[in-house]
Amino acid sequence: MAELATQAKQPVEAARLMLSHVPLCLVTIWATATGEWRPPRREDPASRPAAGRALLKPASWTQAGAGGPRTWKCPPAPPSQLPPPEERHGERLVELHASFRELFAFFCAHATIHGAIRLVCSSQNRLKTASWGLLFLGTLGVLYWQFGLLFEQYWRHPVIMTVSVHSERKLFPSVTLCDMNPHRPSWARRHLQALDEFAHENIYSLYKFNFSRSRDTPIVKDPGPEPAFQLDRGIRLQRLSRSGGQDRVGFRLCNSSGSDCFYRAYSSGVTAAQEWYHFHYVNILALQPMVPEDSHRVHGGHFVFSCRYDGQDCQARHFQTFHHPTYGSCYTFNGVWVAQRPGATHGISLVLRAEQQDHLPLLSTEAGIKVMIHRRNHTPFLEHRGFSIRPGTETTIGIREDEVHRLGSPYGPCTPGVQSADVQPLYNASYTMQACLVSCFQQLLVETCSCGYYLYPLPARAEYCSYSRHPAWGHCFYRLYRDLEAHRLPCASRCPRPCRESSYKLSAGTSRWPSSESADWILAVLGKHGHRRPGGSPSPRSNVAKVNIFYQELNYRTVDETPVYSVPQLLSAMGSLWSLWFGSSVLSVLELLELLLDALALALLLGYRWLCRPRGSQPGAGQLTSDCRHDIQRRGGPSGLTSHDASENSSRSLG
Repeated sequence: MAELATQAKQPVEAARLMLSHVPLCLVTIWATATGEWRPPRREDPASRPAAGRALLKPASWTQAGAGGPRTWKCPPAPPSQLPPPEERHGERLVELHASFRELFAFFCAHATIHGAIRLVCSSQNRLKTASWGLLFLGTLGVLYWQFGLLFEQYWRHPVIMTVSVHSERKLFPSVTLCDMNPHRPSWARRHLQALDEFAHENIYSLYKFNFSRSRDTPIVKDPGPEPAFQLDRGIRLQRLSRSGGQDRVGFRLCNSSGSDCFYRAYSSGVTAAQEWYHFHYVNILALQPMVPEDSHRVHGGHFVFSCRYDGQDCQARHFQTFHHPTYGSCYTFNGVWVAQRPGATHGISLVLRAEQQDHLPLLSTEAGIKVMIHRRNHTPFLEHRGFSIRPGTETTIGIREDEVHRLGSPYGPCTPGVQSADVQPLYNASYTMQACLVSCFQQLLVETCSCGYYLYPLPARAEYCSYSRHPAWGHCFYRLYRDLEAHRLPCASRCPRPCRESSYKLSAGTSRWPSSESADWILAVLGKHGHRRPGGSPSPRSNVAKVNIFYQELNYRTVDETPVYSVPQLLSAMGSLWSLWFGSSVLSVLELLELLLDALALALLLGYRWLCRPRGSQPGAGQLTSDCRHDIQRRGGPSGLTSHDASENSSRSLG
């Protein structure tokens, strides 16, 4: 208290401060151990200033008992001399307004949001107050309506494609080439001969064409016992009813009971004959487990006459061979080659043999070479992305590479891994969408038809379809395949695109090769001089082809998915809208948040008072019970909060 007195400028003010901070109205002076006590020295009131005499009136002494304590009774201070509650108790950690009216008036008077101050300044004019109130609420509604539209677009996760160009050395892609000569397997020659004869009968019955008179496809009898495999002669080519004035040709497939049948019909008789022949062909091949054939051995080691990359000869370790049931013997060049420079002289150059010995004319009607360019360790699907090269020509193919980078979830479906989460891969290669679709369809076929299609790998503990073991598999297969074409199978949703994908843009040019003047010596060097077709007409250029594949340029494009609204862009758009309608900043948003928190706390405090009021009192009387008032004064209200009204009540109780 001495420090407080020294801080006052006048003795009267010092005395006032001393009395205002006395916590109790009674000062007790206990007797000493000997029982004697001395009252404090009383000063002469005349020696005090007039103001002091008016403030400090004489006090009286009383004695409680012999040897007991004596008390000094302090005169009560005038109510007007009490300091305000905030000076007496100090500022609370959190203080609330006494009513919502006071809370909103304080907010409108101090908020930095444009228009809020007008609500207070126009309080004397009710028309202006109502107008500005409606404008404020309307602007706030329009703002949050636009916020809703913004968030709706953000939650759709739209993307834009950003194209950038890079220049660096690239790995040379893999190249797969097939001779398009599906030769007859040695173990199935007799079965295929029986199928050829059955095909001749069907075509003769429809078109009156006799294969025995054709010079291009002579039938060579293979003597021996009858084959163990029996063709299903009930599946024949038929001419169906006219559709739009055009004949349709197809064949009928039925289920095991024969109660459900449908026609696999085509408007082209050539396509119908090929599909019909191919159906019987895979039934024959399914009898024998798939045995890999050495296409290098099948062609006597001369399918590829020469191979050079960047001026150096290719090695045997640079390629692998396999046999495709439809496209014949195939080579895949997988050399680990890095393209140092663009141009035809820095690519791969191949001279290939394109003959059709032991050909199946009803299975493949093309003559030439099937080529596909793809990434390393990717399965080549020649029927989908392969292109053909004509024999007797030199084909030059320039490559441009594009890379696509997808964001993935939630911006779109893509898989970052080597396989799909929903489909077990059947190919021992990197993930591609086509390989996933084939694996999905094969697994559904095994589950539905109890067997797998011969052209695709088999799942574990499954066998290939053949009508000698599964009489109705054709009906089941084509029904399921029709659902796949109509996108009624779940394979499309189970096989997303890869998040990183490369594609190659090709540009090709052809020229006659070898020329008439150079054909003799080139074919002589290749060992093909004097070769004649079975009909006897010379065709020196019909059996060879040259292919040059190279990078046109080492620049490649990268297409990246970019979100339209990232989190910083979303905040920027929200800030632009907020500034447009209110001309304020982030701190203004925090002012709104503070208003909501204060309103919530005030509602809790008023609810607490309402619960603690006497049962007989009227709501809104504003009087608290002694227990409730004592609890608010000691604890600072619910959750440590104190309102201005509660502080005033506690101040009065101290007086």
